[in-house]
Parts: sequence; C-alpha cells; structure tokens
Amino acid sequence: MEEVQIQIKRLRQSGEAVSLPVYRTEGSAGMDLCADMNVDAVIAPLERVLIPTGIAVALPPGFEAQIRPRSGLALKEGITLVNSPGTIDSDYRGEIQVLLINLGKEPVVIRPGQRMAQMVVQRVCKAQWEEVEELPPSRRQEGGFGHTDEKANSE
Repeated sequence: MEEVQIQIKRLRQSGEAVSLPVYRTEGSAGMDLCADMNVDAVIAPLERVLIPTGIAVALPPGFEAQIRPRSGLALKEGITLVNSPGTIDSDYRGEIQVLLINLGKEPVVIRPGQRMAQMVVQRVCKAQWEEVEELPPSRRQEGGFGHTDEKANSE
C-alpha cells in the first residue's frame, strides 16, 4: 500500500491535545476525526452544526482529503455530513471542520474528543478539456437515473 507524508498542525481550540487522525484497523481506508470543543454540541433533528477538529494539514500537490460520515453514527444516531464527501484541497491550510446534520428524530450530543467523521486521503488528477463536436458512442449512451434498473427488469 502506498504511503504519503503529510504535515499536520494541532490548533488546540479546546485547550486539550486533540487526537490526531488515526487508522483504527490495518485495512481502514479512513482515519477518524475527533471533535475539538470545550463543551458538548447538541444537534437537534434536521439541524446543521459546524464541528471543529483542532487540526490543519498541508496535503502534497496531487492529493486531496475527503471528509466522510462515520457509519456507526449514521446508523445509530442519524448523523451524517451535509456535503458528503467534503473536500480538503492541497492548498487549504485552515482548520478542518465538519458540517454535521442530524437526520434522526431525537437530538444527538457530540462530545469533546468524540470521533465524529472520517478522513480519506486520495490522489487526484487535473482534467484537460478537449472540446469536440460529437462524443464517441458507448453502450449506455444517455441512460441515467435508474436506467440500468429498467434494463435489468426487461431482460
């Protein structure tokens, strides 16, 4: 598995040393991000809250970090990200913050230091557009939004 060195800075918003992102298992693709706050954040149903992580990173050119929901919080509490996945660009140096939303029926409490999202580091490439009069044909063509479901039902 490829590894990449990434600079990280603790911002210590809460006064406590926040945990750095960490892979929890050998096969984990994402690293857990923890809430860096002094007090609990109560998220009412359908409310959005921006939660600080207390860290900033310097991703190398050609990489991004994707911020994604934690499946356990999504299943048990209805907590997910409004902009999932969130993107951290290689030239961003500010604090990583996570925009959570409560899709459940009850208020949810996010506690200081709680694991509340995950971060996946990915390679990216730059697109160069080549404008053409016609696109090459494909088997799918313009089918979308359930197109393959309809085809599977007719076979």
